This record gives sequence, structure tokens and C-alpha cells, in this order.
Amino acid sequence: MLTAIVHIDCDAAAIPEVAAQIAEIEGVSEVYSVTGEVDLIALVRVREHETLADVIASRVSKVPGVLRTQTYIAFRAYSRHDLEEAFALGLED
Repeated sequence: MLTAIVHIDCDAAAIPEVAAQIAEIEGVSEVYSVTGEVDLIALVRVREHETLADVIASRVSKVPGVLRTQTYIAFRAYSRHDLEEAFALGLED
């Protein structure tokens, strides 16, 4: 599974509408409105690179109100949940 974190700049007057449209795109698992330098952050999870290109370049970028996207491909995920499970391997409670 490939995960991409997509930073999205959009028309500030249309943030809720843009976010809702992006959230409906197949492959987009979550969309967050955020503070900072970008308006929205979307998580895209797909099985193949070709699908990733289609979702971001052909669909997310084409949503009316999207001005610019910047995509980061995730290599590895780290979370407290994952680390707790790793350290608990082979140990009894």
C-alpha cells in the first residue's frame, strides 16, 4: 500500500466545499483543514504508483478551487501503536 500526504492550497472562500469534494475521491482516505502554510492536507492510500498519479494529478488537482498541490510519498510509518506492538512481541501480560 502506498501512502501520500498531499498539501493543498485552495481558494480560501471554498475550503469546506473543496475538502468535501476531495474526500469523495476514491483513494483519498482523509482530508484535514489545517492551520499553517497550506489550507488542506489529504491522505491518499492506493496500491499502485499509476493509481497514485491518477488520483492526485488527474482528480485532486482538478477539483474546482484547488490552486496548487504538493505531494509527499511516505516510506515508512511510525506510531505509538506500532511501537507498543513491536515491543510487546513475545511478552506475556
